[in-house]
This record gives sequence, structure tokens and C-alpha cells, in this order.
Amino acid sequence: MKKLAIALFCMAFSLPALGQVLASFNDNGLTYGHVHLNVSQSDFERHKQIWVDHFGGRVVEKGRNAQGQPLLTAIVLNNMLVALSTSDPTMPSADTVMNHFGFKVRNMDTFLAKWEADGLPVTTEAAGFGGETFLGAEGQINAFVDLPGGARVELQEDQGLQAEVTGYHIHFNTEGFEELLQWYTDIFDLEVRPRGRIATTTNVPGMNLSFGGADGERAATQGTAIDHIGFEIDGLEEFCRRLEAMGIEFQVPYREIPAIELNIAYIIDPSGVRIEFTEGYDDY
Repeated sequence: MKKLAIALFCMAFSLPALGQVLASFNDNGLTYGHVHLNVSQSDFERHKQIWVDHFGGRVVEKGRNAQGQPLLTAIVLNNMLVALSTSDPTMPSADTVMNHFGFKVRNMDTFLAKWEADGLPVTTEAAGFGGETFLGAEGQINAFVDLPGGARVELQEDQGLQAEVTGYHIHFNTEGFEELLQWYTDIFDLEVRPRGRIATTTNVPGMNLSFGGADGERAATQGTAIDHIGFEIDGLEEFCRRLEAMGIEFQVPYREIPAIELNIAYIIDPSGVRIEFTEGYDDY
């Protein structure tokens, strides 16, 4: 039974099928999409290099402004994308509700050795854990690293991983974390599924959403190192109509942006995390 439970849990994080960028949509037309980072101009090229060299990414640029610069820069990874905006982040992600996002890596020693050889810091102790690595909630070797500008990333070793690195989870920290989990499960028709010792988590295709407590109020995400998270939707316009019928207010209503080959909409969750819904990232 234990092996079966592990197998069922891992199915949510299987790699996309050939020709897909993201995990397959669920029955409600939902899959995980992206994390969008605010990055200063001086760190922009460094970020692209990090995501390509250390996470196996592929840079995609869409559209051009009057100065010939891309309207959107995104890095395609296993199970997700990371989008970059040229904007000085107002604070690191660890000070916000969206504390960090996480990846599985096949070999932690190899990953961290290459990371440090590139002059990048391992910040496990700064995240509140002793030493460079620790045993995480699922009994595996974990570590934390911080990106230029303050976006925090958790790493978890999985020696059975098919790829070297793959997207795994996003982690919310807020005083009302149980209520926030309930909001996500209600809005997106999800089930609570514990992840190791963390009871308050749920899954969407390609990503685990974990929820934990916080001492005091955490900042909203817009303008910070992790500006927003994103879900890819099959049939976004109709999806937005359904959310509106549920009483969800949109920060940015549904719109189509042909220049970047995306349809988008934005809401803010009850804790202040900005959420983008997209249609089109899966074709990047």
C-alpha cells in the first residue's frame, strides 16, 4: 500500500508528454504554468544564464517593443516556465506569502557543487536549517538557494528522477494557511493531499502547492522577487466566466495578447498572492 501511495503521489509530477511544455491538463482544463520573477536590469542576463546552466532551461523571447527588446522573456523548464520582468524587486520572497518555490534534483551534491563553483550562495542556514543540507518533509536531502534579487528556491534530491531537474512545489507561508488551502481547493476543485510530514498541501498537474504558518503578517507578492504564480488553462475565457460566477474579482480581466501569443487574466488570492491565468504557454 505504501508503494502504491507513493506512485499515485508521483503521478502528479510526471514529465510532460513529448511535444508538451507543461504537464497534461486535468479534467477541469487546469495545469501548473509558471512563476514570474522581478529581476533588476543588472541581474537579467545572469538570471537567464542560471536558469539555462543550472536548471536545464530554454530561453524563449516573444514580441518586440519600439526599442527592439522582447516584450516577454521566459525560460522553459521541465513541468513549468519561469518568466522574467525587468523591475527592481521591492523585497525578497522569504518576506512574502510566496516564500519559495521548489525543484527536485537527481543528485544534490552535483547540483550544489556546480552552483557554488558558479559563485552562487547556498542559503539553507538563512532559511532556518542547520548546515548546507537537511532532511526534508519527505525524508529526502533538501537545501535552499537564493537567486540574485532574492527569489528563494528549495531543492529536494530524488535519485530516481528521469531529468536532472524538474519543477516540484510552491510554498505559501501565512497565518491563515489552513483557510488559504481551503480557498485553493474550493476554487480549483482540488483535494487535500499530504506531502510527507506536511499535511496541508494539494496538487495540480505538474506542481504541489504547500501551505504553512508564519509569525506575523507576510507581504503581498506584486512587485517583490516572486511577483506572481501562474496556472495554464485550456479554455481560459470560459474559465474566467466560471470564476466570475463564483464571485471572484479580477485584477486584470481576460484579454488576448497576440504579440506574445498568450491569453491572460489576473486575480489576487485572499493572502495577497498574485495569480496569473494563461492560455498559450504550453505551446512555447
